[in-house]
Amino acid sequence: MSTIATIPLSALRATTATVSVPAETRWRIADVEACFDLPLMDLLFRAQLVHREHFDASEVQLSTLLSIKTGGCPEDCGYCPQSAHFDTGVEASKLMPLQEVVEAARAAKTQGATRFCMGAAWRSPKPRDIERVSEMVRAVKALGLQTCMTLGMLDAEQARALDDAGLDYYNHNLDSAPEFYAGIISTRTYQQRLDTLAHVRRAGIKVCSGGIVGMGESRAQRAGLIAQLANLDPYPESVPINNLVQVAGTPLAGTAPLDPFEFVRTIAVARITMPQTMVRLSAGREQMDDALQALCFAAGANSIFYGDRLLTTSNPQAARDRALFDRLGLRAMP
Repeated sequence: MSTIATIPLSALRATTATVSVPAETRWRIADVEACFDLPLMDLLFRAQLVHREHFDASEVQLSTLLSIKTGGCPEDCGYCPQSAHFDTGVEASKLMPLQEVVEAARAAKTQGATRFCMGAAWRSPKPRDIERVSEMVRAVKALGLQTCMTLGMLDAEQARALDDAGLDYYNHNLDSAPEFYAGIISTRTYQQRLDTLAHVRRAGIKVCSGGIVGMGESRAQRAGLIAQLANLDPYPESVPINNLVQVAGTPLAGTAPLDPFEFVRTIAVARITMPQTMVRLSAGREQMDDALQALCFAAGANSIFYGDRLLTTSNPQAARDRALFDRLGLRAMP
């Protein structure tokens, strides 16, 4: 049995943003991997205890994601159908008009979403882009919604401009463990991702950062990803866990699918190592049956993308989600 099975629950809880110990001492990769290695029922039990200490286990936060600028991205991320490097049938578009974004946000709020996330397929936004997306942030916030954006890499000035506009969250995923990253992406370094997160944090914007599993990585590499996220100081307020959606034309199409229980383990370990974060059951949910989604909620997931689509791939429709929530006794987080 793993030695972590005998550690008191209090020792498994990651530290909060206010502690002064160095971030790198909080979670060693070996300890995170030991969490993964626990018997599944023990792991779920520990994750449930941590989850219930910090959240109402019957509540799930609902976010809606809108692609405000699709396709034509110069990056070569091997999983992404929006990359200009791959022929996936996704056509490049210009930035959506402000009014269309506002209408989509209003519809999302009507459906019950509390956070509206906007994504643009850029390597990094230009100054004129920052001006236009800042207008979107102000308009969506005026509807009473939390705002989140993912626009690629940011420098310090761009992050401050988005903070001035009132942006609540900025999403920039680490994607994988550092040692696995180079096999997936060559046009952007891991350090550049960390730099963007640092700019966002210093500007006063909350961080949304997670990763993608099922790209052919090992369990140890999944543990490495979780350790990277958990040792950010502080760790992200939102952590989306994506299960690879394979798209024809991308290099990762045809990758052996991840065992569903391994995905559940990843959710549980994220919950244990980042107890106060929103762990989001993100991409890949369309391919999950109701029982698997229920296991993910039991493992500590308490946020989903809600609506018909993600950026370019389908997502369970709102009516299906409401029916599942009714069956499980879940309700939307206010």
